[in-house]
Amino acid sequence: MKIAVIGCGAMGSIYAGLLAAAGQDVVAVSRNRAHVAAMASEGLRITGASGDRRVRIRAFTKPPAETADLIVIAVKAGQVTEAARDARPMLGPHTRILTLQNGLGSAERVAEQLGGERLMVGVAQGFGAAVEGPGHVHHNDMKAIRMGAWGGLDAAAVAETAAVWRAAGFDAEAVPDIVAMQWDKLICNVAYSAPCALTGLTVGGVMEDEHLSGISRAAATEAFQVARALGIALEFDDPVAHVRAFGARMPLARPSVLQDLEAGRPTEVDVINGSVVREAANAGLEAPVNRTLTALVRWQERQNQEQ
Repeated sequence: MKIAVIGCGAMGSIYAGLLAAAGQDVVAVSRNRAHVAAMASEGLRITGASGDRRVRIRAFTKPPAETADLIVIAVKAGQVTEAARDARPMLGPHTRILTLQNGLGSAERVAEQLGGERLMVGVAQGFGAAVEGPGHVHHNDMKAIRMGAWGGLDAAAVAETAAVWRAAGFDAEAVPDIVAMQWDKLICNVAYSAPCALTGLTVGGVMEDEHLSGISRAAATEAFQVARALGIALEFDDPVAHVRAFGARMPLARPSVLQDLEAGRPTEVDVINGSVVREAANAGLEAPVNRTLTALVRWQERQNQEQ
């Protein structure tokens, strides 16, 4: 299968590298010129939960005009519209799109650019990935990839795509309820993304701190209550146990919101903790914990920009 991964940062590089190692024809796309140059000249090194390997891969700074069977959009939520627009030269009549972002709202923007009838929405859970340097990414775990049809895409096409990912070593499954899938991941993200970003602690550090663990639990519980109010069919009843089990798999992980703050980049807090606030309003509820966490991260973003 010809696969293009657009947005080869930490997570995108893991997708691209493991799919290429499994024999797929993969094109890696990243705006990071040093990362692209290193991948092109020396291959992509992946270390961590999946082992230590170096994979030969074709790498570009923008999508080439080559038709792909599958386009994976792995950029941050704020870059989704531009990435989807850039992907157009790789579209063919049977091309499928899989978009994988944190939070809520990215699928709608991809569908506006590329059409919902070919679109799958996915979530990646429990990877704890980071770019160690040009051409080198590391991940602490690799729990699951879940994906489902956004619009009119046939269920068999989603199942076939999931099978390709499983063959590359991912715990990948096609799911019928993409909304529940997204909220499952969101509840885990809100528990750790902002608390880690604001303190510089790892997931395990937040879990074990007597003060921060309470904030983490409250953020997750609040998101869970909003999901229930919206009628989301979650498969668990205890959000605290759910997010602690999630965090226990990768205590050394540093969420992307923390990594972005440290690098002076805009974060995804608005589509993670901030999305709980917006969805709470739709349900006639308040989300004061997640509103406060969102505001604090946004304040820190502004401080970084003013320095």
